[in-house]
Amino acid sequence: MSEIVTPDWVKDAIFYQIFPDTFARSERVPKPSNLSPWDSEPSHAFKGGDLLGVVEHLDYLQDLGITALYFCPVFASTAVHRYHTYDYYHVDPILGGDSALRELLDEAHRRGMRVILDGVFNHASRGFLQFNHALENGLASPYIDWFHFNREWLASGEPLDAYPSAKKRRKTWQSGASLEAYGYKAWWDLPAQPKFNTDHPAVREFLFGVAEHWLRFGIDGWRLDVPMEIDDDSFWREFRRRVKAINPEAYIVGEIWTEASRWLRGDQFDGVVNYVLQRACLRFFGGNALGADVSWEGHRLTPWRAVRFASEVNELLHVYDWQVTLAQLNLLGSHDTPRYLSQVGHDADRFKAGLLFLMAMPGAPCIYYGDEIGLPNVGKPGGGSRAAMNWDRSRWNEDLRAYVKWGIALRQAYPALRRGTFHQLYANNKANVYAFARKLEREMLVVVFNQGEGDWEIHVPLGGHLFGGVILRDLLRGGTCVVKGRHVEGPALPPHTGTVLRAEV
Repeated sequence: MSEIVTPDWVKDAIFYQIFPDTFARSERVPKPSNLSPWDSEPSHAFKGGDLLGVVEHLDYLQDLGITALYFCPVFASTAVHRYHTYDYYHVDPILGGDSALRELLDEAHRRGMRVILDGVFNHASRGFLQFNHALENGLASPYIDWFHFNREWLASGEPLDAYPSAKKRRKTWQSGASLEAYGYKAWWDLPAQPKFNTDHPAVREFLFGVAEHWLRFGIDGWRLDVPMEIDDDSFWREFRRRVKAINPEAYIVGEIWTEASRWLRGDQFDGVVNYVLQRACLRFFGGNALGADVSWEGHRLTPWRAVRFASEVNELLHVYDWQVTLAQLNLLGSHDTPRYLSQVGHDADRFKAGLLFLMAMPGAPCIYYGDEIGLPNVGKPGGGSRAAMNWDRSRWNEDLRAYVKWGIALRQAYPALRRGTFHQLYANNKANVYAFARKLEREMLVVVFNQGEGDWEIHVPLGGHLFGGVILRDLLRGGTCVVKGRHVEGPALPPHTGTVLRAEV
């Protein structure tokens, strides 16, 4: 196998995910009427956030330490989440149109920030021209092969049921029966999202063209929505070839919620959105504070002790090539999950421990907008994490924001945390303590977590990495720890917290 190459800049990046409708509104973008109040509960209604609003808050993001932005879809759509696109070649006018993206890219790049967009290439919308053409013309449409249509239905002369009743939608949803129920195959049987026929050459060329167009426009990569549902390695190999031909440093990251070796062999994606690590963090750092509704695929997530967590981390670090590991998109939460703080019982210490772990791990950390100020989950899970950003500073959790800013600065200050080797040092179930080291040349950092219920005197075996007499500085709490024999010893670490000790080796 040839050497795997991933974008070099991603290894040093700090990402920030933005849900465009609810991050910020600019007075410079004309708005339609009937917008939902900014502080109302998340719903299918539009709040009117836009890309110029993001531009006007780039100083805030830069001050936080953010170096890369990941946007949920921005192209023209009739949905507030914009995951069913009707025009892939234009930014939604409510977001400010193409000119707003141009200004955003220019201003972000001037600050040294990268921008990646969400690519929804598995399905389109009912308003997408080629699908709408087939709705109107049936078997006579030249676009009939762009989607998966029920030909017998069309031959009968009956119109497709693109707007079924609520009762029919509920009955059909997730049954796999949309082809029979609506007359065409829809993603998750949602009638508003017809699934592309990506076997068709014209469809492939269209989608590759979209990817190329926006890279030429200036974006720095693609986050791919449900790419496993385009179950065709040749499609993604060609996608990569076309993307990298325009920008070899473009980042291609797939939304894969499980182990993803198939796509991470150097010929398809650079990394994936690391939901496997996210669930492990919930289990360990959330512990017994996890709510009963915290689940995965219908099963409640139960707490893990240190040894089980360490095993999962080790497995993740060894299943992929090291260059891929360094390019993973690591996160605690996203627009598709309840907010992390809400899932760990609103315990700020447990949030901070998870955040510190993210900043100390191989792979690019990604902060979900508002998590840094303690933005709450509002309403239903998933959608409840899409509440509007609160720009009233008097309502921010300033302590949490200061910690996030400190954690980002820590990662940026020490290359070992971004590019260094990883060494597990200690995992103890009884105390529920976990420690590892990151090493790069003469720099070594020891990261220690106490997820037990009481204080724990630091006593971590170093596995021959350091020897007696070496002093390690506590970068979070101040003070020092000392190596005695083959262990580092230091002051007690409170429960549900972590710290970082630095030594030069």
